[in-house]
Amino acid sequence: MSDISPFLIPRGFRFGATKAGLKASGRTDFALIVADAPASAAAAFTANRVTAAPLIVDKEHLRATGGKVRVVAINAGNANCAAGQAGLDAARATCEAAAKLFGCSPQQVFPSSTGIIGVPLPAEKLIAAMPDLAEQMGAESDHFQQVAEAILTTDTVEKTAFARIEVDGPNGETREVRIAATCKGAGMIHPQLVPHATMLVYVLTDAAVEPPVLDGYLRQAIEVSFNRISVDGDTSTNDTVLLLASGASGATVEAGNVEFAEALTQVCTSLARQIVADGEGITHVVELRIDGAATDADALRVAKAIAHSPLVKTAWAGCDPNWGRLVAAIGYSGAEIDPDRIDIWFGELRICRDGGRAAEFDEAAAHTYLRQTEFSIAIHLNQGAGKCVFWTTDLTTEYIHINADYST
Repeated sequence: MSDISPFLIPRGFRFGATKAGLKASGRTDFALIVADAPASAAAAFTANRVTAAPLIVDKEHLRATGGKVRVVAINAGNANCAAGQAGLDAARATCEAAAKLFGCSPQQVFPSSTGIIGVPLPAEKLIAAMPDLAEQMGAESDHFQQVAEAILTTDTVEKTAFARIEVDGPNGETREVRIAATCKGAGMIHPQLVPHATMLVYVLTDAAVEPPVLDGYLRQAIEVSFNRISVDGDTSTNDTVLLLASGASGATVEAGNVEFAEALTQVCTSLARQIVADGEGITHVVELRIDGAATDADALRVAKAIAHSPLVKTAWAGCDPNWGRLVAAIGYSGAEIDPDRIDIWFGELRICRDGGRAAEFDEAAAHTYLRQTEFSIAIHLNQGAGKCVFWTTDLTTEYIHINADYST
């Protein structure tokens, strides 16, 4: 269990988790996050057109309440996706039970699910577990940790991130605002969150922020964090990022608060990198730094082409400095390029100059560099001012073993 200070947990929330019997392992698989009063909410969801039932319900509920959430109900072990009307009925039954238990409307309940696709969700197990779980909930760091552990599937570690800032209070005094977040994700990771198995992210703050303002902060943060990672190139049916603001600190955050935006982005980026570092079967975490693209969008196209190339990823798994595979991926990325102006570095090692093998290229040194658990590859396209930073992984035989046997 991580050492989480209670002074990092946002006020105005309670947490807890229990065993509902969904995971074959018998581990905790059902978690609740409950706000003391309806919290402002902003959320982003997968761009996959096959969408899990809870996400459909979540969107309906956020529209109905104007962006207010009282209860978050999260289950692991079953994605509640591709289950038809039965899946929607299960999500709504869970919301009805939570609403009755916590004295709110069903529309103020936000369900989430992760696990195997195409298996009916036994909502009766969640409903049966809910009363005892409600009795055990608390606002301390160990209660928050319970949620972080319960939502895991193929993850090997829980993932959390925290930040604190000072914000001016209503009478000119400074007040502390806390941000805490947890997430799960190790495989089926290539989030494409809109408007713009599975990544689930829950970010909490005790600042008072109106839902439209909160939404603006969330879009800004996810664009440079969760939308900049990939493990295997698969976009899940269940990807969700939820940001809640309880207002319990008494400090109001308006639009344009740079410190709050930076803290939120810091937390989201930390979680995004933790997801990559826990990627299924991975042995290397790779930071791609693309510069000199015609546009930022072109820089992202190049990063994704490289991150999703099986040839590139398997070369990384073998610590093979086969930079020609990078050039090939750049070429088919769809970005505006001049093949004779591409420069590549592995860390500080110059690999490619003007589209060809650099005179100082040292294959042995490059191989040694790629043996590190984490390394950086810089690519300069010399086309303009576009740039991006992207985090990805190698592709190993262990990834194949994990996913070949996932449901059996």
